[in-house]
Amino acid sequence: MTKNLQQLLDEGVDGRHVLVRSDLNVPLDDDGNITDAGRIDASLPTLKALLDAGAKVIVMAHLGRPKGEVNPKFSLAPVAEALSERLGQFVPLAADVSGEDAHERANGLTEGEILLLENVRFDPRETSKDEAERAAFADELAALAADDGAFVSDGFGVVHRAQASVYDVAKALPAYAGYLVDKEVATLNSVKNDPAHPYVVVLGGSKVSDKLGVIEALAEKADQIIIGGGMCYTFLAAQGHDVQNSLLQEDMVGTCKDLIERFGEKLLLPVDVAAGAEFAKDTEKRIVGVDAIPEGWMGLDIGPETAKRYAEALAASKTVFWNGPMGVFEFPNFADGTKAVAEAMIAATKDNGSFTVVGGGDSAASVRTLGLDEDGFSHISTGGGASLELIEGKDLPGVSVLN
Repeated sequence: MTKNLQQLLDEGVDGRHVLVRSDLNVPLDDDGNITDAGRIDASLPTLKALLDAGAKVIVMAHLGRPKGEVNPKFSLAPVAEALSERLGQFVPLAADVSGEDAHERANGLTEGEILLLENVRFDPRETSKDEAERAAFADELAALAADDGAFVSDGFGVVHRAQASVYDVAKALPAYAGYLVDKEVATLNSVKNDPAHPYVVVLGGSKVSDKLGVIEALAEKADQIIIGGGMCYTFLAAQGHDVQNSLLQEDMVGTCKDLIERFGEKLLLPVDVAAGAEFAKDTEKRIVGVDAIPEGWMGLDIGPETAKRYAEALAASKTVFWNGPMGVFEFPNFADGTKAVAEAMIAATKDNGSFTVVGGGDSAASVRTLGLDEDGFSHISTGGGASLELIEGKDLPGVSVLN
């Protein structure tokens, strides 16, 4: 049985060091400004609860993929600033991860104070495949929490990775699930194990290979599986359509043919697309049938007739799980399909009492980018890969290690 944050608070944390793994991997623009602070906001309830209870909080997190090297481009400095604003108290950033500065600052914490360690992925041992290397790094991190320390796992977006700050630290300290991880696991398990029907799954994103496992896993449970995004063009090619320069995984065409044959009635595929002359924000756009993409053009979004059909399926739903946008929503000209699906989910939540889950990643980012009401969904996950793997039935190392 997983111990949770409430149990730790009941045991008492006043004056104790608590090491927290949060997911603060937020997108930055070219000037280093945070463009979507959703994950930072999601980390606040656990951090506030610990600070209010008098804990000495040490936060571990990563940003981007610095590949085990110190790289100022991936510093957590902007995150420390954003946390300071939201918590209403100064959040210092250690100059290193588990070195001298981190130890000095951790030792100097008083009750109700917080410290953010520098990007854990600056240390190559964080993501090492060598268990001994990861364990050595985890021991260094655990040492920051002193003798009476505890570990709280609250970075749902990374629990599907057996990494030092997620998995190995949980073996080195008394370990607990934070509010966010607890809520995410409970919510997604309810969708995985006992969805109300009709159960509609919406899948987008670029690659069929990324979603193959979840299609296989959910095809028996779901009543309908809606396909959009870049991955739909491999399905369209499997139907015999010429997708021109659209994104295509040629090695997956045969697999898609097989999926169509096995689950044809459940799979909803586009009947029209928004095509662009090139992959660019201001490219010319045409709405065409899936069999009429102009020569040399590419599909960049589902078309309006497809969006209408998808919305009708969602309107009849009682449970919806969505992972992956319907098109290149970052280009306003090709965001209509994603927006239509999201709005149909919001309407299903309100009008039909449907339990609607946005499976993190680009789907969650699109909701905020398009200015949609986040409260219109039943749950917006903070972890794209983690939510997919949980729904698919895979083991999440960062969760199972807490048991």
